[in-house]
Amino acid sequence: MADEVVKKVRTRHFQNAKANGIKITGLTSYDQLTAAIFDKAGIDFLLVGDSAGNNVFGYETTLPVTIDQLIPLTRAVAGAVKRAFVIGDMPFGSYETGPDEALHTAFRFMKETGAHAVKLEGGVRSAEQIRRIVSAGIPVMAHIGFTPQSEHQLGGHVIQGRGERIEQLIADAHAVEEAGAFAVVLEMVPAEAARRITAELTIPTISVGAGPHTDGQLLVWTDWAGLTTGRLPKFVKQYANLAEILGDAARAWTADVASGVYPGPEHSYDD
Repeated sequence: MADEVVKKVRTRHFQNAKANGIKITGLTSYDQLTAAIFDKAGIDFLLVGDSAGNNVFGYETTLPVTIDQLIPLTRAVAGAVKRAFVIGDMPFGSYETGPDEALHTAFRFMKETGAHAVKLEGGVRSAEQIRRIVSAGIPVMAHIGFTPQSEHQLGGHVIQGRGERIEQLIADAHAVEEAGAFAVVLEMVPAEAARRITAELTIPTISVGAGPHTDGQLLVWTDWAGLTTGRLPKFVKQYANLAEILGDAARAWTADVASGVYPGPEHSYDD
């Protein structure tokens, strides 16, 4: 029996989903094992985020992450999927100085990883970078609202777009759409602001803590699956408790080794 043909997610599927009211799903992924699992489960897109700084490399923020660190992670994820759309996250310091630097970084992601698109932070301030990358035929997912790479300037994890600040948020949203982004992440913005932006834009909006009225949802997989311990953002819903499961498994194995139960005859080779 021939293998079933898998229909890959493309940028047009994001647009079609918005037009037809179909919610888009995204998770972060940093390795081929989780990428294959999420892909098989039907997740639409996988973001190899600079959140790897916190969840892979153990940094306090995402700021120290480099493109050289993200490229092998992105290559692993892209190589593991059959359907999902893979997006490489452009790290801090790899696009801010101007369109030429941004394009060079995007080239590296596309040539060295097999990713299908790149993501970068910033609205009006990043519009020229987005326009330059898109002009080279590379899809861009924009990211506005709370932008983690600017957390020191923003004063920490602060909700964006409240009160009069909604006008800047709306300006950012329109700027990235006009620059050619195929979708935009709205992070930590009021639900009603996200509703308004989603209605005004023709491109899909993806919520990271922006409420239910966007065209899709994105979460960091280690938060979503309960591998992250400690305080989590309000918008995170945990669908598993992997920290507890893995801890229990490690303790059980340690006990089996100490008691001699493992390895048993079934785990040993005969002469």
